[in-house]
Amino acid sequence: MRNYFTTVLIVFGMSISLGQEKDAPEFAGENFSLEGALTMLKKASTIEEFEQLINDERNDINNLDLNNDGNIDYITVEDVIEKDSHVLVLTALVGENEKQDIATIVIEKTGNEEARLQIFGDEDLYAENTIAEPFETNEKMGAEKGPAMPEIITNRIVVNVWTWPSVRFVFAPGYQVWISPIRWAAYPRWWKPWRPIRHSLFIGRCHVHKVYFHRTPTRRVVVHKSYKTRRHTSTTVVKSKRGTTVIHKGRAGKVRAVHTRRR
Repeated sequence: MRNYFTTVLIVFGMSISLGQEKDAPEFAGENFSLEGALTMLKKASTIEEFEQLINDERNDINNLDLNNDGNIDYITVEDVIEKDSHVLVLTALVGENEKQDIATIVIEKTGNEEARLQIFGDEDLYAENTIAEPFETNEKMGAEKGPAMPEIITNRIVVNVWTWPSVRFVFAPGYQVWISPIRWAAYPRWWKPWRPIRHSLFIGRCHVHKVYFHRTPTRRVVVHKSYKTRRHTSTTVVKSKRGTTVIHKGRAGKVRAVHTRRR
C-alpha cells in the first residue's frame, strides 16, 4: 500500500511539472507585454512616470523572473538620443552586476508635429524580428459588383504619435535626458516585487493591451548604432532556435539549473 501511494505522489508531481513546462512560453520575453509597454507610454506624461507604470503590478505588463529568484524583475528605462530619434531602452535588473535588455522603443520625429514609433523585443528574449506598434483603422467602400451591397474594406494605418504627452515631452526644449537611477537591490520605496504567475494567466490579463497595438513584420524606424554599443546582455540568458534558455547560477558562479522555455 505504501508503494502504491508513493507511486501516485511521484506521478502527480511529474504531472504538475509537465503542466508548468507546457505553460511556459517558447521565448522568455513573452512574459513581458510589448503592447502593454506602449499602452503605458501613451498614458505617461514623462519617461519617469512611464518607468513607474511598467513596473506597477496592477497594469499587467511584466511577468519576468529571468534570474529565477521567485520575484518579478525590476525594469529600468534609459533614453538614448541620436539626431531626431529617441531610443527608450527597457532593461531588467537580474543581478548585482548583470542586466538584460528586454526591448527598445524607437521614436522618430518625421515632421513639424509628426512622429512614429515601434517597440522591438530584444533578440535574446523574443523570436527574431518581434515588433509591435500602434495602429488605427480606416474604412472605405469597395467597388460595387452587381446588385449586392458594396464591400467595406478596412485598412490599418500607421499612427502619428506626436499627440502622446510622453512623446512631446522628450522632444520639448530643455528636456533632461532620462537615465533611471534605480540599481540592483536599491529599488524605489513605491515598488514591491511580486511573484510571477502562470504564463497562460498572464497572457489573458494583458490581452487588453492588444486592442490598439499589434505585431508587425515591417520595420518603420531604425535602431541607431549609438544604442547597439550600449546594449546589455546577461550570461543567464541564452537564445537558440528552440527558444530561450535561462541559466541559473549560484553565488559561487556554479550553474545549478538550466531551464529551456518551450510551448
